[in-house]
Amino acid sequence: METIRGLFAKPDPAAQMRKCNMLIRSNMRKLDRDIAQVKAVETKTKNLILAADKRAARDPSRRAQAQKEVRDFARELIRARKTSARLITSKAQLSSVQMQVQEAFAMKKIEGSIRASVGVMKDVNSLVRLPELAGTMRELSVELTKAGIIEEMTEDMLPDTMGLEDEEEEAEGEVDKVLGEILKDKMERTGSLPSVPLPKQEVPAQVEEDEESEDAMDEMRNRLQALRS
Repeated sequence: METIRGLFAKPDPAAQMRKCNMLIRSNMRKLDRDIAQVKAVETKTKNLILAADKRAARDPSRRAQAQKEVRDFARELIRARKTSARLITSKAQLSSVQMQVQEAFAMKKIEGSIRASVGVMKDVNSLVRLPELAGTMRELSVELTKAGIIEEMTEDMLPDTMGLEDEEEEAEGEVDKVLGEILKDKMERTGSLPSVPLPKQEVPAQVEEDEESEDAMDEMRNRLQALRS
């Protein structure tokens, strides 16, 4: 009897609000962790740029290789900054969703019903496509649909996630801008930045340092890739 009664019982608005808030807070914490990780990647990449630049100045025989590393690290820094900006924007959108959800439940107490919100629908639609939040945001969208705050989203309404990958090559001008920011003191002294590497030249190999630079580059890429997967 209780089971049959439960099928026809109206959802408890207070329970629905608690579930929605729990999912939103969970996503907020995830975004905060991801933002902190990307900031750490940015800091480490800046240090790697400075170290490679010093290596280029210290050892003329390895200048070409070190200059290439400087520019490669700068590209990784650009990608990290783009990821950070995307995560911060997502957090702002999620905060907006949280505020609008609370307002919707408050209005339900007053008016006895909830009106579907186009604003929440738009923000949730945008957040669902983020690889970092896809699972829990889909769960949140289900709860918001049950509560009547948004309409049910069909698959054709969900944007493709493929466009979120920042795999394009950054323009050399953008790389120069980043290096100008990080190597500002050097520019003031020499008036130049590490140049675009010339065709490969034979230089004495120092295997250990090369491997360390490659390992550091791989670590940066793996961290950023983990945030996008």
